[in-house]
Amino acid sequence: MALTGSMSAGISGLKAHMDALTVVGNNVANVNTYGYKPGRVTFKESIYSTQAAGSDGTDAVGGTNPRQTGYGCSVGTIDLDMSTMNVDSTGRDSDVAIRGDGFFLVGDKLGVDIDNLDSLLLTRVGKFRIDNNGYLTDNYGNIVYGFAACNGTNAGVNDIAGTPNAQPGLAGDAISTQLVPLRLPLAAKGNGADANIAGAETGDAIYPGVTDGVGTNNWDGLNYSDYEAITYNSLSIGADGKVVCINDKTGDPVTIGYIAMATVPNPAGLTHTEGPYYQALEGAGKLAINTAGGALSGKYLNNQTAAGGAGGAGAPDPDTLLGKGADLLSGFLEQSGTDLATEFANMIIYQRGYQANTRIVTVTDAMLEELVNMKR
Repeated sequence: MALTGSMSAGISGLKAHMDALTVVGNNVANVNTYGYKPGRVTFKESIYSTQAAGSDGTDAVGGTNPRQTGYGCSVGTIDLDMSTMNVDSTGRDSDVAIRGDGFFLVGDKLGVDIDNLDSLLLTRVGKFRIDNNGYLTDNYGNIVYGFAACNGTNAGVNDIAGTPNAQPGLAGDAISTQLVPLRLPLAAKGNGADANIAGAETGDAIYPGVTDGVGTNNWDGLNYSDYEAITYNSLSIGADGKVVCINDKTGDPVTIGYIAMATVPNPAGLTHTEGPYYQALEGAGKLAINTAGGALSGKYLNNQTAAGGAGGAGAPDPDTLLGKGADLLSGFLEQSGTDLATEFANMIIYQRGYQANTRIVTVTDAMLEELVNMKR
């Protein structure tokens, strides 16, 4: 029956407005969720039935327009507003907010290859802490990725761009550009127990080398299970992403490393996974790795140099060049992007749209009832 077309249109409108109201409900529910990016719904017209095609006309008669009947609407897009939001002061130096575009990178302890960076999770929530194994983690136990401090006194490690030597050492004055899970240095045992580390005294921070291309810390010559991470206080993260603390045993400042950041060409194209996490799947574009404020700008991932280096033979891939990321704001977290005034206004609009579509359904039902009752 022809009347069922209006019924179908009304039902499609009900479904679309219910989906839109679900998005509004999610936005309102997350009004106090740090780092939340609100969704925005747009509608699109549904399919059309062509009753008569248009014509261009002839020398004798004019043209005609096509006659088409629509069958309702559906949700066209659900867009994320990935712009930078206001920040909330927390008073904790290990909390950081991103002031601009970009994301923190988190994952597991196993490391990552630079050809598989999209396996890492992205987040805007910089609520970090050190866990019981010395890893820098977020609030859900995912490990924060970055560039670790290394022993810069051995041959081949002479500055921030140098190739880290695989031998552990005491200096910690070089930064590897191998992307690794960030972790506290280990505490030296001293008294001859660390004979392979010249000058190590009890409690000194000993720094790892990094195995090229592996993407995880390497403690060459040490049985990691025999050592514990240093005890520390005053953990803080600077505007350039530098993670520092004070060694409890020695009182010396310790640089853990620099937090890595990532950008994508289309942030709204990121795939939202569980909680505050996103993945750079299809639609987002290729991940670019950088550091806050450009702390390591001009260096290449995997400790490569412009002439080739530890990460592979020949000149490095230009895509592995570290760029300048947004600055970080220590002691703050990014607030939710939900605007309650906008959401309540949308709620009213969608509610009225839903109500209007119910009228189409009930009126169509009444007309069908009259049709059935014609024989009486």
